[in-house]
Amino acid sequence: MLNITINDRKLQAPEGWTILQAAREHGISIPALCDSEGVEPYGACRLCMVEIKHGNRSRLVASCLYPAEEGLVVETDSERALAARKVTAELMLARSPHAKKVQDIAAALGIKHTDLVIKGTDCILCALCVRTCREVVGASAISLSNRGVEREVAPPLGETAHDCIGCGSCVYVCPTNFIKMDDVDGVRKIHNWKVEFKMKKCKVCGNYIAPEKQLEHFSKKLGIPLDFFDTCTTCRK
Repeated sequence: MLNITINDRKLQAPEGWTILQAAREHGISIPALCDSEGVEPYGACRLCMVEIKHGNRSRLVASCLYPAEEGLVVETDSERALAARKVTAELMLARSPHAKKVQDIAAALGIKHTDLVIKGTDCILCALCVRTCREVVGASAISLSNRGVEREVAPPLGETAHDCIGCGSCVYVCPTNFIKMDDVDGVRKIHNWKVEFKMKKCKVCGNYIAPEKQLEHFSKKLGIPLDFFDTCTTCRK
């Protein structure tokens, strides 16, 4: 175990943990919108900046990326850390003014509105959807494209996401509800990626289980016979 200090509290953390993991384990709150246990740290949102000290030297780091180290001293709400966080939150609020989680984080930092004007979208470019699709699902149907203010999440070449399997994982992890999906009359549509999928019905109860393409994907990935998915989990018990 590593001995570290966060906000004057002497704590321990397993080797390999990040500052963010150690802080959360001990009930210390650090805001973050691009972090998820299911994917590798990415450091996109920059809301989790903290100040670390080594002797007389200090600097700002992204707590979701920086590893806990023996003797490390961390301040999560120092003047420098809060200043950096406020700049990030204001830029994020200017980009996504209607996103509830962005509003909440900005308000907690004392920012209720901004005079900045940025091309508006509820996508904060956290890339959680992209990383989940690639690292967890194994489909890589979407990616980050373009640069600067034109940067966006989109299928290859901005066209239909042909590799999408319709699982909806991107929808579930999106922190701002930017990605829209609905299931209507046995068809699932993910509007952002311009795709739709036929849903599989349970042969026992008749309820829809999941998109047929999703079930085919996981049948091959996990080596499970496709007919295993003929019944839903409730009827399979």
